[in-house]
Amino acid sequence: MKTFDLDRHVAGWRGPLFAALLTLVAGLPSLLLMPPLDRDESRFAQATAQMLESHDYVDIRFQDEPRWKKPVGIYWLQAAAVSLTSDVEDREIAPYRIPSLLGAMLAAWAVAWAGAALFGSRVGFLGGAIMGTTFLLSSEAGIAKTDAMLCGATTLAMAALARIYMATRAGERPVRLHKFLFWAGLGLSILIKGPIGFLVIALAVIALSIWDRNIKWLGRLGWGWGLPLVALMVGPWAIAITIATDGGFWREAIGGDLAPKIAGAHESHSGFPGMYLLLAPLLFFPSTLLLPAAVSTGWSRREEPAIRFLVCWLVPGWLMFELAPTKLWHYTLPTFGALALLAAAALARPIGRVSRITGAVLAVFAAVLVIGITIYGLTVYGTSTAQTWAAVTVVTTLAAAAIGAFLLLNKAPVAALILSLAFGVVGHASLAGTIRQLRPLAIAPQLERTLEAADLHPRQGRTPGPVAITGFHEPSFVFLTGRDTELTDAQGAAEALAEGRPAIVEAHDADAFRAAAGRLGVSGRAVGVVNGHNYSSGDDVSLTVYAPPPRTAAVPEASGQ
Repeated sequence: MKTFDLDRHVAGWRGPLFAALLTLVAGLPSLLLMPPLDRDESRFAQATAQMLESHDYVDIRFQDEPRWKKPVGIYWLQAAAVSLTSDVEDREIAPYRIPSLLGAMLAAWAVAWAGAALFGSRVGFLGGAIMGTTFLLSSEAGIAKTDAMLCGATTLAMAALARIYMATRAGERPVRLHKFLFWAGLGLSILIKGPIGFLVIALAVIALSIWDRNIKWLGRLGWGWGLPLVALMVGPWAIAITIATDGGFWREAIGGDLAPKIAGAHESHSGFPGMYLLLAPLLFFPSTLLLPAAVSTGWSRREEPAIRFLVCWLVPGWLMFELAPTKLWHYTLPTFGALALLAAAALARPIGRVSRITGAVLAVFAAVLVIGITIYGLTVYGTSTAQTWAAVTVVTTLAAAAIGAFLLLNKAPVAALILSLAFGVVGHASLAGTIRQLRPLAIAPQLERTLEAADLHPRQGRTPGPVAITGFHEPSFVFLTGRDTELTDAQGAAEALAEGRPAIVEAHDADAFRAAAGRLGVSGRAVGVVNGHNYSSGDDVSLTVYAPPPRTAAVPEASGQ
């Protein structure tokens, strides 16, 4: 009986391709199952929709407000995805998420491609598989914002840089394609999220050059045509947006977004130094069991050029995010490629007892966190349908940790990883299904269905729009009902009814709404109530949907005889 030869099946181009396909499998459930999320995702999607509707692909706007916080790259990619796969009028969120899924696949491909050069095809593939199935990346793969694509672009640049670095160490001339991929990845990262990818790359280059006491290898990067390539990628839009906004984009992006994040906790997104370290077991799941081995490998084998490169990729960038006052869970994602390859490299040698025990404990701890979050969501917001999804989530997550821990403790780390990944992917998919069934959290889709059932949705064309809404001013509702959606107060809702438009009133505004409607002499017909929890604000809401009073036809005056 033939045994499965992993090395043969992942040799050459197959390893990176299989890693990317595994990432596709891991990320697709979130892309397909999750409703539009508040707030960033729906802001990105709505701004892209307005680009497609207005045909203005330079100035970024959410409704009538400038959205001058991030460069235009992700909006262009989302616009292309929607144009190729859907219609902007459909207001389906899935097409807007396609660039994020492709970015995650690119990140896994790049990790496997770099790992093949650093450690061989087997370690490269395992590194790419680890990268693509982490809960953090496979979650970001299904969310229509910048972070998965930023990770893909930055990881591509670092993977190409790794190949250039290793070639110069061996006294070889770097391949021109590798240099092109480095500069292209850098340019794309800038076009997606400004300086973040550049900083990760620059810190790695600086740390590596200081450690090696050698900067000569940097002369092999192809600066003469590489910098013009980045300028060609970024420059035309940078000039266009400067002219279109009279420099306002840069004042807002730098002074209103980037600088406050450096100076303090911006938009209440605070955290303490070390927060990302504590989150790592959860965000790196289901490969958490290899985290201690990855750290041990980075320390004990730091004199190896390949390991040194990964340490310089991981540590300075991670410290930058830890020291920044503003923190969000996904910020360290551009460094995960290095961590995944360190974990995969640990599998090439026997893993020490301390690393095995610690890894097993951390894996179980991470699984308990996932299970606890699932049970909490089911208990507080769940439905009967969610129970099935939640049960699958609990069983597969527990299996990923328990089986992986058992095999790791019994010195079968590769088998432990493969089974953990298999169960972890299923667990992540079922978690997305569980969240989909937590209907009290999906307020905007419920409101949309209520409007459609009463023939009040602007898209149906039976009632004048736009819809006016009080209390729930979340971007997801704007995305589902259109740019002109009126985010208003009780007086505005009453005026909407008087104009023959539908209105949605939150319970806290009910008395003021009735008073305003009375003053205007208008009454609406309640056609539905949506109760839920606004997770962005942390408030419970109760929203009543009102249909406008029927219009009375004008009676023609009788003509005199």
